Amino acid sequence: MSQQKQQQPVFSPRPGRGFGHGAARGPVSKPKNFSGTLKRLWLAFGKEKKLLPIVFAIVFVDALLMLSAPYLIGKSIDAMTGGEEALSFLSILILALLGSYIFDGALTFLQSWLMAGISQRIVTNLRQSLFDKLQKLPIAYFDSRTHGELMSRLTNDIDNVSSSISQSTTQLMSGGIVILGSLVMMLVLSPILTLACLITVPLVFLLTRTIAKRTSVLFKNQQMELGKLNGHIEETISGIQVVQAFNYEQKAIEDFTTINDRLSKIGMKAQVWTGFLMPIMNVINNLGFAMVAIVGGVLAVKGLITVGVIASFLSYSRQFVRPLNDLANIFNVLQSGVAGAERVFEVLDEQEEPVDSPGATVLAQPKGHVVFDQVSFGYRPDQLILKNISFEAQAGSTIALVGPTGAGKTTIVNLLTRFYDVTSGTIYLDGKDIREYSRDSLRRSFGFVLQDTYLFSGTIKENIMYGKPDATDTEVVAAAKMANADVFINRLPMRYDTMLTENGGNLSQGQRQLLAIARVILAKPSLLILDEATSSIDTRTELNIQDALLTIMDGRTSFVIAHRLNTIRDADTIMVVDRGEIVEKGSHDELIEQKGTYYQLFYNQFKNLEAAGE
Repeated sequence: MSQQKQQQPVFSPRPGRGFGHGAARGPVSKPKNFSGTLKRLWLAFGKEKKLLPIVFAIVFVDALLMLSAPYLIGKSIDAMTGGEEALSFLSILILALLGSYIFDGALTFLQSWLMAGISQRIVTNLRQSLFDKLQKLPIAYFDSRTHGELMSRLTNDIDNVSSSISQSTTQLMSGGIVILGSLVMMLVLSPILTLACLITVPLVFLLTRTIAKRTSVLFKNQQMELGKLNGHIEETISGIQVVQAFNYEQKAIEDFTTINDRLSKIGMKAQVWTGFLMPIMNVINNLGFAMVAIVGGVLAVKGLITVGVIASFLSYSRQFVRPLNDLANIFNVLQSGVAGAERVFEVLDEQEEPVDSPGATVLAQPKGHVVFDQVSFGYRPDQLILKNISFEAQAGSTIALVGPTGAGKTTIVNLLTRFYDVTSGTIYLDGKDIREYSRDSLRRSFGFVLQDTYLFSGTIKENIMYGKPDATDTEVVAAAKMANADVFINRLPMRYDTMLTENGGNLSQGQRQLLAIARVILAKPSLLILDEATSSIDTRTELNIQDALLTIMDGRTSFVIAHRLNTIRDADTIMVVDRGEIVEKGSHDELIEQKGTYYQLFYNQFKNLEAAGE
């Protein structure tokens, strides 16, 4: 089975499987701008915006308590130099200071608790939207991306967004209020000291801006490399048997080391540049404190201000500078969060499968009369994969597609099920263009048995019931018996309740294929697509299963893709596909008499089987 993959803007087309795992790995599309992503994150708050005024009120009260503390400290110091009346006032000030610290702690806990809930609900909705989006994207999207890279967006990138929201929102609110309040209080206490303190502010903004430019690119690249690393890990673990069978372990390790080293270097650069911030910021802060101490000392000696005012001012200057430092750190957190959000939004912005045409009808109980009328298909108009394909399949007939790998056989059935839409021409089902049916009802009419069987983590019974979720135990057992799967299932310790690992790793390939066939038998579709359905089964099992396949194919239009030509000798029509065209068409006997391509394929294969002793 083979087909061409749909071309994406950043990938060139290459061969692959329409139903399988994508393996392309490359850069994501151009990132969006910082402000645009922040706006989209704000829209993602949705109903949670109603809680933000409550959070803001708590933050505002908390900030007022923080602003009151330095003032109380200054008054307490001045009270120490007074008489007995001053000492009684000092005790009141100390109690007030203690109360402000206690309430500050309680309000800080409350705002953190509220924001944790808000951020988790936002991220939950965002993760749900991303997962829902993945279900609506066309097969071609997954053909051109690794599954691990997509999983990274659902996990690492979403977690970065969560951290940014929970850490940044309250700190931005609180920081703005404290900065403004501290500035007002400093101006009230001493405009001269305020001027001395503000000398360092331009240095803080210059430093933040310089580092932010560096870290923005580095955090974005870090998330990209992390996605590639996850993709490589997922592929290697999923295909560990192939890796070991071809002695590819060392190359896999080398590839992992290359990506891991690249991630490490980018991560180190990001952390180093982020780490520059605090040491340099501390130097700038200490410079500001030194200026305040020098100017304050001079003013105190001249009797223009008291020692308590200097103490209050130093506290306010710390409160003024600390949020500036926090804002610088928050900006770095935002860089990482925005890098993750951009990657999430890139998926959310991907074009979904085309919506059903207006007035699309539900396909109910199709008869199975299929007509391809001058159908051509290509991922680009100038590179057609199928060229003017025309044939008719009568209801209940069996159509076999044979030909070399990459000829376009799987692409034909992908067009029939609308995993892709035709470039030109029309496909009719029961006399109506398949685009006039709803896509869901069209696909429900087909049953698939593919060469690459996929089973989900769960019990054997649950995997068979994937074809009919409301099936009874009796129906499940009956389907398994028809597929000749009941025998091996009953030999398992838990029988139908046996748990399967990922993709049925604890079963043989043939057993997995039998379960896939049982799944289709249970679904009872109107049309069948058998894509090398018995290729992974030994000859003895294949003979046993042919009866089951013939039973479910009876009365149903069936499309069979096969390389074992002896399995499709009884097909009503055999079509030989080569280079995107139907080069021969007819029954087995008719094609043998023509002594063309099919004749050569059949007898070459027959000779090979004789030579192998089969």
